[in-house]
Amino acid sequence: MSDKYFVVKQKAVPEVLLKVVEAKRLLESEKVMTVQEATEAVDISRSSFYKYKDDIFPFHDNARGKTITFVLQMEDEPGILSTVLSTIAEYHANILTIHQTIPINGIASLTLSIEILTSTKDSSEMIEKIEGLQGIHYLKILSRE
Repeated sequence: MSDKYFVVKQKAVPEVLLKVVEAKRLLESEKVMTVQEATEAVDISRSSFYKYKDDIFPFHDNARGKTITFVLQMEDEPGILSTVLSTIAEYHANILTIHQTIPINGIASLTLSIEILTSTKDSSEMIEKIEGLQGIHYLKILSRE
């Protein structure tokens, strides 16, 4: 199966993942200050929280105007960064910030924040396309705001 991102109804999501989302919401709202407090409040282990926290986000129909920040590791080869940026442009997203580290052992890390505009095509498809580009080793979504 080539699909890496899915939209599922809440009733199909395992309870532990829903609790991770709730713990993240508590932390973001600053109703609790620590991961320990958040996990205790929703009755899950800290290890479950850390295992899934970067892999589940609530879906918002009003995703337009939102910012997605992701990090990727890529080979230090001419044209790879250009291809990543071209892909973002192809999907009509707006690049807000970009930071590339100095390559170590031929691998550079890139952190990008992009804005999803009303004209932006499917952002999940865009991320999946970037992840599948030649020379990309790793892609992780850090946040959606």
